[in-house]
Amino acid sequence: MNDDDPALRPEFEPLTPERPAWPAIAKAMRGRCPSCGQGAIYERYLKLTPTCSTCGEDLSHARADDGPAYLSILVTAKVMGTAMLVTYEAFQPPGWVLAVTFSIGVVAMALYLLPKFKGLILGVQWAKRMHGF
Repeated sequence: MNDDDPALRPEFEPLTPERPAWPAIAKAMRGRCPSCGQGAIYERYLKLTPTCSTCGEDLSHARADDGPAYLSILVTAKVMGTAMLVTYEAFQPPGWVLAVTFSIGVVAMALYLLPKFKGLILGVQWAKRMHGF
């Protein structure tokens, strides 16, 4: 019996070696290539580079779609909504002060989280070999 014969392999055995997910996610959330951790994954704010400038990993197949926006809104709404409630209960500032302050905070937090969550999704896709990785 030859173990190298694909017909004799169990169905659950992966044909390609697994990639560790957590290191890839951590690298991509920092804006680095999930493969080597050196090259930048963004050309601009959210525009992915087609290939890693250091290791040549093809990143053109990555598709985050609406995932980063959804996650950013989810986390921002939870954190800022709770902070707004606590602030109002503790200090009772005028409504316009609360609205202006938290509007600026919500926009800043959402814009900060967008590339982080896009990197998270890219790291998961790379580690699980999704979308051509």
